[in-house]
Amino acid sequence: MDSTTGISLAFPSYDQLLTDYDAERRALWCYFDAHPRPTFNLDLLADIHDVQRRLCAQLHTPVVTDPDAGPIQYIIQASATPGVFNLGGDLELFAQLIEHRDRAGLLDYGQRCVDAVYQNAIHYGVPGVTTIALVQGLALGGGFESALSSNVLIAERSARFGFPEILFNLFPGMGAYSFLERKVGRRLTEELLSSGKIYSADDMLALGVIDLVVERGAGEAEIAALAKRQSRSRNGLSAIAAARRRVNGVTYEELMDVVRLWVEAAMRLTGRDLKLMQRLVSRQNDIRPSASVH
Repeated sequence: MDSTTGISLAFPSYDQLLTDYDAERRALWCYFDAHPRPTFNLDLLADIHDVQRRLCAQLHTPVVTDPDAGPIQYIIQASATPGVFNLGGDLELFAQLIEHRDRAGLLDYGQRCVDAVYQNAIHYGVPGVTTIALVQGLALGGGFESALSSNVLIAERSARFGFPEILFNLFPGMGAYSFLERKVGRRLTEELLSSGKIYSADDMLALGVIDLVVERGAGEAEIAALAKRQSRSRNGLSAIAAARRRVNGVTYEELMDVVRLWVEAAMRLTGRDLKLMQRLVSRQNDIRPSASVH
């Protein structure tokens, strides 16, 4: 407990998410630790939502509306699974819901994802808070979308990015179009969503999709250095960021409208498409989360 703010930064022990607060840099780290596959399953989403609920309650107390008064300036999403940031949506669940013609179940899943990326994109509605994604491995589909929702996206050079959804005749519906279009425009956005290709971190940097590439193993140190650099001009940088969000901001309604389009597209998938989806699930099963590295 920080006696000057009255805010507790303690979180429960989660099953699929690890939290760590760096008091020196005022940075909360949230590490995805999903199993049996490193995807956004319902349990991981529940853990993320609980962290976000607690953070919103803490950050929106009267004391911390002043960004210089509260303990948190950075909220960072990373992964505890070596070589994988996140492989995206729970394809096994998708296939089950589609086979059972469960529109409501698909929409519920999509809304849970939108809730998570929206809070990240609007930095919890608190001036002076910056959300960061550190990608140190594969970021595919919804994993890529989650990273794109951060205010700053940093990748180690070994990271890889892509949207495989087109391979089974679908598209990434939880924010990819909204976040990418504002960064790189319609033409490149649609090329990235429809190609099915895997891109390197340097590819993504050259296209303007990510903000910074560092060498393998240097991600945490770079974030520490970023916090130090920004501390000298924090007020001005926060104002610039606020102007950017006002001009290019994503609304919750827009994200949900796209999710509804995704649900309808999912309901039109054929048996062949679902078989291709199941093949990707089999590939995901070959990537087993290892013991936490943090």
